[in-house]
Amino acid sequence: MTITWSNSRVGVDWQELAAVYRAAPLGDKNATDLEIVFSNSRFCCFASDGNRIVGAGRVLADGRDCAYLCDIAVLPSHQGLGLGKEIVAKLVAQSQSHAKIILYSVPGREPFYAKLGFLRMKTAMAIFRDRESALERGYLFEP
Repeated sequence: MTITWSNSRVGVDWQELAAVYRAAPLGDKNATDLEIVFSNSRFCCFASDGNRIVGAGRVLADGRDCAYLCDIAVLPSHQGLGLGKEIVAKLVAQSQSHAKIILYSVPGREPFYAKLGFLRMKTAMAIFRDRESALERGYLFEP
């Protein structure tokens, strides 16, 4: 296995990336939406094994104060090999000029991110379009 890394959105097969997110599993993100959100992100990271995307992540950022890592995904066949850790490390490195770097995690994956230096926040709050699903899946809880 030879992993190649890219920060460029040029030439990304968005259908293939959608399949990575479904398999990871990070939900059913359609290719058109992924192209939009990655295009609107300040930083991106793609890991490929040969010509196949096996991992990705992105950062929304304002250029100075806040950077937000999101959508970190690795195919199950490539999990446990350090790719997720490397994607996060590359995105954190690109975000170093920001005063704070925030990460949004799938419930249950917090220990993985804690090993990479992230700490829990007491004050983070959210509004989800599908509130009930977010509550059921553990993304939200009511006070």
